[in-house]
Amino acid sequence: MDIDVRAVLPHRYPFLFVDRLVSLSGDEFECVKNVTHNEPFFPGHFPQEPVMPGVLIVEALAQAAGVALAAREGGAPTGVGYLAGIESARFRRKVVPGDVLRLTGRIVTFRRGLCKVEARALVGDEVAAEAALSFVYAA
Repeated sequence: MDIDVRAVLPHRYPFLFVDRLVSLSGDEFECVKNVTHNEPFFPGHFPQEPVMPGVLIVEALAQAAGVALAAREGGAPTGVGYLAGIESARFRRKVVPGDVLRLTGRIVTFRRGLCKVEARALVGDEVAAEAALSFVYAA
């Protein structure tokens, strides 16, 4: 898919966690994040065993949903999207340097500035994390 992630998300290094949108079919999407040894959080989480923090995996899912929503709607929605809720979050596998994080999901609803998404982060075909996310878009 040809969408400029930086054009639709307000995030920048070191807090941009989506490298590209791979596919969008209706409400279903997939983005990727290449997890490298150079991530700024690895020296502190953890020095002897680098693991991507679960909260940042959820943030990556949220950003992927924002990219997908923008692509689906033909451009970034008006205003900034703020994470408003996280439900049923589960972490099933560690994410480590060298992993390619596949950020997949389905946009359940988007109306009147409220968006709900069911999302999963996978490494290969193995689920690393999953959650139901809610966003509110504010001008």
